[in-house]
Amino acid sequence: MAQHPDADGLHGEFKTPGGKLTAVELAVRDGRLAGVSVNGDFFLEPDEALLDINAALEGLPADTAPGEIAAAVTARLDPSAVLFGFSAEAIATAVRRALGRATGFADHPWEIIPPTPLSTAMHVAMDEVLTHDVGTGAHNPTLRFWEWQSPSVVIGSFQSMRNEVDPAGAERHGVTVVRRISGGGAMFMEHGNAITYSLYVPQSLVDGLSFAESYPFLDAWVMEALEKLGITAWYQPLNDIATDLGKIGGAAQKRLANGGMLHHVTMSYDIDADKMLDVLRIGKEKMSDKGTRSAKKRVDPLRRQTGITREEIIEVMISTFRQRYGAVDATLSDAEIQRAEELVERKFGTEEWLYRVP
Repeated sequence: MAQHPDADGLHGEFKTPGGKLTAVELAVRDGRLAGVSVNGDFFLEPDEALLDINAALEGLPADTAPGEIAAAVTARLDPSAVLFGFSAEAIATAVRRALGRATGFADHPWEIIPPTPLSTAMHVAMDEVLTHDVGTGAHNPTLRFWEWQSPSVVIGSFQSMRNEVDPAGAERHGVTVVRRISGGGAMFMEHGNAITYSLYVPQSLVDGLSFAESYPFLDAWVMEALEKLGITAWYQPLNDIATDLGKIGGAAQKRLANGGMLHHVTMSYDIDADKMLDVLRIGKEKMSDKGTRSAKKRVDPLRRQTGITREEIIEVMISTFRQRYGAVDATLSDAEIQRAEELVERKFGTEEWLYRVP
């Protein structure tokens, strides 16, 4: 992706989620930015502030980090300047994209793997396999939907097994517990009760974005799909997806040293709340922000708010992603399945990994 140290006619764009488009034209001379011109459909007061933005970028080393680019813009602007629909960080991302150090969705060929039944240990192992391969460039960026073979609880990478799961409740309901590589909270999963997907992307896609900004950026397509279903949803910082009726899902991320990134989401379709409270020790606290009493038998935000089946919702999500990013259908290869099975054997299926935080 890197550009030659000296280059002409470079162009980069970034659309702030829920905001406006920021574009930049520039060249690189002796390793520094030259002829910088920022433009877009944003609003800026006063007009002269645009000259200050361009001047702040002129002469910066082409390898300047995104945070330093944003800081240079902010330092040059008069404190009274008003940026509406964009930000110094958006400018930095547009610059990095012009230089080939950041990418957009349109820069990548995308694949979609539809719901594929696997053991839950295989699902978390597959997350590591595909995130690694996207980081090395061996696999295209991919959206993959989960399907379950048995009731499960998936705990976050840093959660305490003892604090999260009631072993008697798990045994009573035949629930398998596995630990994933990303942080965040526990997920209670049965066949048909939730929609879970994993997005495997290069970290260049979120270059210049904060962790908080990367969540809604990566899930803009989800909000579009939900809008088609009559649901207006948004991110409630840091990682909750909410509607005006309350929380409907949560996300988690993991970034690997090789440049690969995992972003995955679980949204409640129709959950047996009493069973979940019997299995998860902190179920009552997790339910508190949904306004749900433990006596209520089901937590069903997506089923109730859409009135359609889980499978129909997933199909709308898949078609939205396909139309938005030109994604093509794909399947898990035999080699990927074998590598995931090996990871289950030596990592995800072991008590050492499951109880790494007792």
